[in-house]
Order: sequence, then structure tokens, then C-alpha cells
Amino acid sequence: MLHHVEIYVSNLDASKAFWRNLLRRVGYRQTGSWGEGFTLSNGADPYLTFVQVAPKHAARRYHRCGVGLNHLAFKVPSREAVDALRAYCRKKKIPMLYDERYPFATGGTDYYALFLEDPDRIKVEFVAG
Repeated sequence: MLHHVEIYVSNLDASKAFWRNLLRRVGYRQTGSWGEGFTLSNGADPYLTFVQVAPKHAARRYHRCGVGLNHLAFKVPSREAVDALRAYCRKKKIPMLYDERYPFATGGTDYYALFLEDPDRIKVEFVAG
């Protein structure tokens, strides 16, 4: 069973604003914070930790199509929850992926999902349960 995921970020303040505000809409809350990072948890699933990248590693830019993490996917209770997240993202001008094909970007009508990017361009997915 997965225990937690730790993600290094280029700008801790920007990532905190993005992730904390977005995931609070699906039941996550900040459960830890220290000078170089913070943790979000929903109390049941693996928790997420975000850490400011050290200056000596900052020049190595992330790209989700390279080796490493491609995206994080979160299951939400309903299609209405996905729609509410999309409305929030539009209001906050959060970059959405495949928006022209929303909500069926993967094809078919059974997989109802929203895809977006965080400040470091990590793909984030919210799929109706």
C-alpha cells in the first residue's frame, strides 16, 4: 500500500497556494508545515508532501513526458464534483489540458475527468468515481 508521495517544487509559495486551495475542495487539508515544505492529507489515502527544491538542483527542470512522474490522479465522488473543480480552475485561470474535449478527453463517455497542470507543469487529473 502506498504510504505517501513527496514532490520537489520550484516555488514553495506558488505550489502551496495551488495544491492547498485545489485539494481542499476534495477533502484534503494541510497536516504539516515547516520552512521548506508542507504536507496535505485527507486522513485516509496516502498523503502528499511538497518540498522546495535545493538551489543546487533547481536547474534540472521537470517534464512529465520524461523519466519520472507523469501525473497524479484523484478520484472524486461524482461528475458534479469534477464540474465544480473545473469551474474553480477556470475562475483561478489554472491551465487545463484537453479542455476542448472536456469531460471525455480519453474517449468514450464512461471516463469523466478533468486534467490540469500545477505551477511546475505536473499533470493533475480528477476523475468521477
